[in-house]
Amino acid sequence: MTSFLQDARRATAALRDVFPPTPLLRNDHLSQRYGADIWLKREDLSPVRSYKIRGAFNAMHKRMAAFPNQRHFVCASAGNHAQGVAFACRHFGVQGTIFMPVTTPQQKIMKTRTFGGPNIDIRLTGDIFDQALDAAQRFCSDAGAHFLSPFDDDDVIEGQASVAVEVLAQLGRAPDILILPVGGGGLGAGMSAYLQLAAPEIALRYVEPTGGASLTAALAAGKPVTLPQLDTFVDGASVARIGARTFEKLRDTRAEHVLLAAENRVCVTILDMLNHDGIVLEPAGALSLDALQDMATQIQGKTVICVASGGNFDFERLPEVKERAMRFSGTKKYLLLRLPQRPGALKDFLGILGPHDDIARFEYLKKTARNFGTVLLGIETTDPANFASLFARMEQHGFTFTDITNDEVIANFVI
Repeated sequence: MTSFLQDARRATAALRDVFPPTPLLRNDHLSQRYGADIWLKREDLSPVRSYKIRGAFNAMHKRMAAFPNQRHFVCASAGNHAQGVAFACRHFGVQGTIFMPVTTPQQKIMKTRTFGGPNIDIRLTGDIFDQALDAAQRFCSDAGAHFLSPFDDDDVIEGQASVAVEVLAQLGRAPDILILPVGGGGLGAGMSAYLQLAAPEIALRYVEPTGGASLTAALAAGKPVTLPQLDTFVDGASVARIGARTFEKLRDTRAEHVLLAAENRVCVTILDMLNHDGIVLEPAGALSLDALQDMATQIQGKTVICVASGGNFDFERLPEVKERAMRFSGTKKYLLLRLPQRPGALKDFLGILGPHDDIARFEYLKKTARNFGTVLLGIETTDPANFASLFARMEQHGFTFTDITNDEVIANFVI
């Protein structure tokens, strides 16, 4: 047996002092939809509602075994790693200083404080994870503390491999396909390294957000590179640069085995799981499930495991998730309407709306002349096809409009 297999299994056994294996549950809804045998590895049901507790606990446990006097740990995190470190700090009775981006959802900040209690100090720094990471590493050097990387650390990678150890034991056989999300690469590196040794017949697929495709960029360049722009909506997986150690374990991944999930489509998946199964997933936790639709023809009749990596969802974000989902699904559109400035013009416009068309926003932006004004119009409907008939009626009645739903520059400015 190789050393990594042994180490991953030892790490898994040590975790049993903290929490039992997270459930591996068959999902009937998804199985019926795709004609496959689909199982969810519910990391959203860990004590900190994500898999991050595994790597944090393993790295801290091994560090304290090697250096019993180590009493101060530092980390940087967009939220989930912070909660894992906070939980471990309180468990081991040590002090932790946790750096988080200012943009971290309040729910994750609050939960981190809850898990760590008096054993942690939270410092909000920078707008994105990488800025918080730089601040944490500088502080760690000055304070003489031990830095716990969220992903680019051998002991963290080893701890995340425990997800794979549990999956094989729980299913009792090797699945055909396993889909997992990628951010900094800790989960992907750990699970891949273990499964390539323990069950190499499993087809591994990786999913990352379109606005944070750091693995895709690294595979294209042959080395980790820093993304010039980053969309932080999928905050648990939005990392501008994949880890050096994690990439070494993923560098042989075929580019076509890395799938990209559009942020707005992920919102559809989040709402789908909430409405059908009552499962609350954060954006990163929904990535592997979202990829199923891209693999629909490949997974028919197959046993598929999706790693639901986290459920730390701030419900204050629900309106945004619904908005993004509706725009992606085509059931909500934003228009710039040129409305005549005459009595009865608005009534004429309202009269051409269909029975399932609802005005969600109506705002005058500018009167360009005495005769016309520009209106920002948000319309919701039950079926995307309703818009084709609505637009035809608008043109027939002489209303001039521009659809700005998918124009990111204009939409971000006026919506």
